[in-house]
Amino acid sequence: MRKKFVTNLALLLALNLLIKPFWIFGIDRTVQNTVGAGEYGLYLALFNWALIFNIILDIGITNYNNKNIAQNHQLVSKHLSNIVTIKFILAIIYALIALSTALIWGWHGKKIYLLSFLITNQFLSSFILYLRSNISGLHLFKTDSLISVLDRLLMIIIVGYLLLNPFTKANFKIEWFVYSQTIAYTTSLIITFVVLFRKLDFFKLRFDSKFFIAFFKQSYPYALLVLLMSVYNRIEPILLERILPDAGSGIEITHTGAYQAGIYAQAFRILDAASMFGLLFAGLLLPMFAKMIKQKNEIGQLLQLSFSLIIVPAIILAGASFFYSKEIMDLLYPEHTEASSTLLGLLMIGFVFISTTYIFGTLLTANGSMKQLNIMASIGMLANIALNLYLIPIFMSLGSAYASLSTQLLTAALQVVIAQHIFKFKINYNFLFKFIGFIAGVVILGYGFKTYSTSWIFGISLFIFSSTLFAVTIRLISIKALIQIIKNDEE
Repeated sequence: MRKKFVTNLALLLALNLLIKPFWIFGIDRTVQNTVGAGEYGLYLALFNWALIFNIILDIGITNYNNKNIAQNHQLVSKHLSNIVTIKFILAIIYALIALSTALIWGWHGKKIYLLSFLITNQFLSSFILYLRSNISGLHLFKTDSLISVLDRLLMIIIVGYLLLNPFTKANFKIEWFVYSQTIAYTTSLIITFVVLFRKLDFFKLRFDSKFFIAFFKQSYPYALLVLLMSVYNRIEPILLERILPDAGSGIEITHTGAYQAGIYAQAFRILDAASMFGLLFAGLLLPMFAKMIKQKNEIGQLLQLSFSLIIVPAIILAGASFFYSKEIMDLLYPEHTEASSTLLGLLMIGFVFISTTYIFGTLLTANGSMKQLNIMASIGMLANIALNLYLIPIFMSLGSAYASLSTQLLTAALQVVIAQHIFKFKINYNFLFKFIGFIAGVVILGYGFKTYSTSWIFGISLFIFSSTLFAVTIRLISIKALIQIIKNDEE
């Protein structure tokens, strides 16, 4: 199983490294620089609103289905026939709740218009993820890897044209960005369904109330978990936009909610890009852990391997972002870099804890430990909201960054403790000491190169290279072991 994990992870990372960074830093960043911090900040708040309520579209179906199909391949046709109908019913409920609560929240006019398209996009994206959960559950990882970048590739083509064409760039509106996403998601959905349809024994739309009730009883804990985690991962721009004043209320534009949300978006974009790759680990590991747990196989080695492969790059990336935050922001954005660089350092330290969550949270999900996970996520959500409500009026977007970092540390620690309690892993003290030593080494290297390098490009390059070499030297990542895993089929 470790060979399957390493080889498919390599393909998944290669495809996503080709597409998603270009989307985030070439397209998404350029859109923000073109329309301005205030306009993009409003878009981000609306996008996150639609994303938080996204769980109504899914009610835990995707995660539960991925785990269930991985363990019972023969159920894919039966489940798909019923769940497609359920997805459309849930879409109507989702749209009504998201729009009605937005009106109560105080949004109207252009905000509701944009939100309606973002709600449509979330439905399309959710549908694609559900179809992909079947493909991944069938262990068709290479096919799933290709599909995982399709929507972003189409968006790059569409939005890239609009930004490169002199006429459309001069008149570019945030609405065009949203419309382009709708077109790309629709196309990807059609292609994904065609690919999956060829793997089915049968497909016939139907609604079985007994199936729905039984399925909901099994999946709702997954839905609750996603909802709670979405809140504490995505609510900062929404609270910034609502808690701080609107433009035109007699205050400086830099102190308005949309403006501060836009500044937060500049730093969060890098965290979001890094998190996408963490999600790839989780998506690949979930069906593997689920199958191994069902077959009562030893999971300790895969857990340590996957943790090493994600945590080492996470620490290096966090270090680079912390020590060179101002230089990175100056490279990416023409404005607001002083404020957003401070946020970047804090948010990217939080990425180390997020990466821990991708491994241990996925293991607990595969094990069906939903009660423990939901208690953890509830604690995280309440802590995050409380911290934001207290810190935003004082520190604005910086307060949200502090709240995010604190929440990620808390939730990661809780998941590690829960996993250790359930699985009773034998603690590998040798690995633990190497891990602590690696963190200390990265801090020393970062401080040294930052202080003594005359060129920041040269300094950050040396930092990344030296940190990676250090991890290999102390065998926190073993190149020899990875080669042996790839050579030896352990299936």
